[in-house]
Amino acid sequence: MAEKEEILGQFLGDEAFPVAWDADVEKDFFWVYDDLHCPHPVSPMFFDIGGWWLSCDHMFRRFGTPFAVDWLAKNVNGYVYTTAIPADPQLRIDATEYSARYGARVPRDAAFATTMGAYLDTVLPVYGRDFADWWRDRLRPEMERNFAFLEARLDVAEAMDLADVACLLEDAIDIHDRHWKIHWMLNFAQLSATLNLRAVMEKTRGAVDEALLGRLQNSASDRNWDSIEALWRMKNEVRDDTELRAAFSPDEVAEIAAALGSSERGRRFMAERVEPYQREFGWHAVWSHEFIFPTVREQMEPVLELVRGYLATDYDFPSAIEAMRLDIEAAAREIVDGLSGPELEEMEAANAVNLRMAPLTPDHHFYIDQGANAHLRLVLMEVGRKLVGLGRLDNPDDVMFLRYNELRALIGSAAAIDARGIVAGRRREREAAARLHPRDWVGTVTPSQLAFPYLVNWGYPDRFYQTQSDDQRLITGLGASGGVVEGIARVVRTVDEFDEVRDGDILVCQMTNPAWVVLFTKIAGLVTDTGGTTSHPAVLAREFGIPAVIGTSVATHRIVTGDRIRIDGTAGKVEILRDERADAAAGPAVGVGI
Repeated sequence: MAEKEEILGQFLGDEAFPVAWDADVEKDFFWVYDDLHCPHPVSPMFFDIGGWWLSCDHMFRRFGTPFAVDWLAKNVNGYVYTTAIPADPQLRIDATEYSARYGARVPRDAAFATTMGAYLDTVLPVYGRDFADWWRDRLRPEMERNFAFLEARLDVAEAMDLADVACLLEDAIDIHDRHWKIHWMLNFAQLSATLNLRAVMEKTRGAVDEALLGRLQNSASDRNWDSIEALWRMKNEVRDDTELRAAFSPDEVAEIAAALGSSERGRRFMAERVEPYQREFGWHAVWSHEFIFPTVREQMEPVLELVRGYLATDYDFPSAIEAMRLDIEAAAREIVDGLSGPELEEMEAANAVNLRMAPLTPDHHFYIDQGANAHLRLVLMEVGRKLVGLGRLDNPDDVMFLRYNELRALIGSAAAIDARGIVAGRRREREAAARLHPRDWVGTVTPSQLAFPYLVNWGYPDRFYQTQSDDQRLITGLGASGGVVEGIARVVRTVDEFDEVRDGDILVCQMTNPAWVVLFTKIAGLVTDTGGTTSHPAVLAREFGIPAVIGTSVATHRIVTGDRIRIDGTAGKVEILRDERADAAAGPAVGVGI
């Protein structure tokens, strides 16, 4: 338990960021702000039924992990914070799942933590060796069948009644749960492949080359690239068609949509290209985990913006994918350069497994992080439409502001709850929470909690020890993609700001996910508030070959659009060379000929 260890840091709340502790035992844990997945105030419905943490006990149980047995979430001032639970039979700590009190699962066996590691060591290599085959032959087809079922039901939802869609919601929740259990199987399989390659690198070369390892974890064949290729093909069709090109000339996406809708050619383009793209690749939102954000499946404007962005840069997919393929091949040669005999065979075998697993990083996001959550959102929206039709709610997305059991009570009886009052209050609470600047963590930090392996995805333990300079122009983060670049900062917080990004800008944001890919074809560099070197922005920056500094915690608060900044993606440093706020405060220059 935390009290038996050295305390490295502690924050239990203050006036600026109060923390309501449900029990004293919660204070002993290291609760990390989940800005990696949910950087915005969380909706009640997502917190109850959508969180990735809901299936983590399955992951820890399946693998027999000695370092953790459960993962809990806590709502702190409207934001998601999570903590890992150790294998301590004496521990009693509660959380909330599916609107119910949930006690963290801990083993009854006091020797669990000291005996189960051998089981993990025994089975983990099998996952690393075989999981790519399981994924291809069994798991991905299963998920595709699940999606086909939900989509077929959604297509006829208008003819369904409230009871029908209520049952469909439970099916969607079950599917979401199953896909996330697959996610954790994949996650550990990837961990096995990566750990083995790192071990062989250290054994044969004496050290791990992080940059080389990052290149070998890139992919040149996955659903992310499929999506990019489809956009590239649409871009080429627009570029080569005078009428379509004219329709895409306005600055505002709404005007592009109107122009396309006003002509037979434009309507055909939308029916033959845009709508099929939405049905295949539109199962995600700009923040793909939360239910509150509309998906690309529901609105075509993001697709048109993506096409327009590719048109502006005349993005060349074949050269980009070929460059990626050649770099992976070059990295595979570099890692074996100078090796021979058993060392060469061992390295080639370890890298072969690693390369087979690499495409599963973007692919699992497509089928799980994006796909499972987006399908569940659309079913929730159908429930909302039925409730609006019956006069029980005002807007379909009001369901996101209800708790799971509140929604089910409302489905059962219009008089069960004051749904409108609850929704209005929760919307106000979310708006108030959005004005806060969440802390990176709360609770108590101990060495064992800081060493929890998964925290590297959030950039820990490096971010815990990271300090920022008193000089507001200097920002420290993690070097995620090497190189130095200087340019104009473009701070982006919402999808509505995507069209403000210009060629050569340095993107500054909280976090990215696959919905942000279009920006990577234009930007010269990247700076984020959160993430570790294996997180989405880091991986994508390496794939596109642009310098990136991530996990700064403060970038979107210290940098404003228009600042001229220099980033060093190797050293993890950002320097504000020209501060727009300072320049504005100083007023216009005097005594200088203009």
